[in-house]
Amino acid sequence: MDIEAYRQYCLAKPGVTESFPFDEEVLVFKVMNKMFALTDVTLFTSINLKCDPEQAVELRERYPAVQPGYHMNKQHWNTVLMDGTIGDKLITEWIDHSYDLIVASLPKKLKEELATLS
Repeated sequence: MDIEAYRQYCLAKPGVTESFPFDEEVLVFKVMNKMFALTDVTLFTSINLKCDPEQAVELRERYPAVQPGYHMNKQHWNTVLMDGTIGDKLITEWIDHSYDLIVASLPKKLKEELATLS
């Protein structure tokens, strides 16, 4: 997966926006203003995704390219190295999981607003 495919996949989800809140290199994707994915647009050597804590540990044990979230809460975030060892299908599943975790944590009012965007 290249950066444009990654970007388009994230942006296709309901309620998603992209921004550079930290600096001009870290592209952040948010759903209803809550972050679910980010990457360095200059290098695109890795992506950070939110993950269920138990699943995060399992993925790190199973895939060498999955590591504790760099500069993130290591219990809830994984850094996935974009080194070609993880297929696009798995990456999109993990993006979906990250997005779904954030949506599930939204207040009822925001969930209802998001439903109108679908």
